[in-house]
Amino acid sequence: MGIRHWRRTTLFAVAPALLLAACAQTPMGPTVQVMPGPGKSFETFQYEQAGCKQFAEQAVAGQAENANIRGVAVGVVGTALGAGLGGAIGGGHGAGIGAASGALGGGALGAGSSANAQYGIQQQYDNAFSQCMYSKGDMVPGYGPMMVQSPSPPPSYGYDPRLTHAVQVQLNRLGYLSGPADGAMGPNTSHAIGTYEQTVGLPVDGVPSEPLLARLQATP
Repeated sequence: MGIRHWRRTTLFAVAPALLLAACAQTPMGPTVQVMPGPGKSFETFQYEQAGCKQFAEQAVAGQAENANIRGVAVGVVGTALGAGLGGAIGGGHGAGIGAASGALGGGALGAGSSANAQYGIQQQYDNAFSQCMYSKGDMVPGYGPMMVQSPSPPPSYGYDPRLTHAVQVQLNRLGYLSGPADGAMGPNTSHAIGTYEQTVGLPVDGVPSEPLLARLQATP
């Protein structure tokens, strides 16, 4: 009688320990090695890493808790089934032994479920982290050529870039503007137009126009 009681007690004690040992957790960090993109400072890289870790944590938020709840449910079901089968076979003592055996088997199943979930959570975390770092131009294994973002086109502020470009060419020719004729209407171009307009006696508005271009082209 004492040996049976010891066995049941031992089995019931082992089952929770199995579940606790295999408890799923939110990953502490990525398992992929990411390197800084060309020309990027390590300080910038560290800042991006911190942001992408936070993004990855949000991507798997709540999954570890759900996996542990499912693991506990598996253990409970195993205990109940064991008790039912033991009782049907051996009466009260059989129910106790069956419950203990079911707890052990259910604990093992629950632990395996949590371990599998942990692996899947880590994979999802790594994928989210890698995608985030790759989008920032860092080098990520397995993601092909590093993404290099092309520079954004300069703003035109609502002005025709072709007209602005032609005006800039003339302003450069006359020495009012120093810089590339890129068709972007910015403060330097506006200031150069205003200076020219003031010099030749035109109303000063600092904006490109067809009459302004014609006047510039006619200026020697």
